[in-house]
Amino acid sequence: MTIMTRPEDAPLAFQAAWNRHDMEALRTLFHDDATFVNRFGRYVRGIDAIVEMHEPIHATVYSDSTLDNALIDVIPIGADAAVVHFWSRLAAGPAHPAGPHAVDTLILAVLTRQAGAWRIKALENVTLTNPRTGETVLRDGV
Repeated sequence: MTIMTRPEDAPLAFQAAWNRHDMEALRTLFHDDATFVNRFGRYVRGIDAIVEMHEPIHATVYSDSTLDNALIDVIPIGADAAVVHFWSRLAAGPAHPAGPHAVDTLILAVLTRQAGAWRIKALENVTLTNPRTGETVLRDGV
């Protein structure tokens, strides 16, 4: 079980679960009733739905992918709630139909603490794109 003791642990905990393609580790990061919006705008609610959304892609197109996450900021909402923003660079491998490539996203996660552990209550993932062309872009300086 992955235990996040601070909201700022979320980017690296999410990265570690993804890079191991460990759906049980991913499960432990979320509250049972959490919501997730993937980078394509698909919305799911509940930990089972979050895992079910990720299982098939980790078995196929993202089976050799990795994430490299970097914390942007933590905004406390109170003693037991925070908003966390972080960059996420997905490096897709040869298993992806488009072949090896990178995608940058910006993740917003709302975390709450229950029984001493922080977990994700809501997460939204947005792909960086050029607003004029719709082309995927990588953030500068990385």
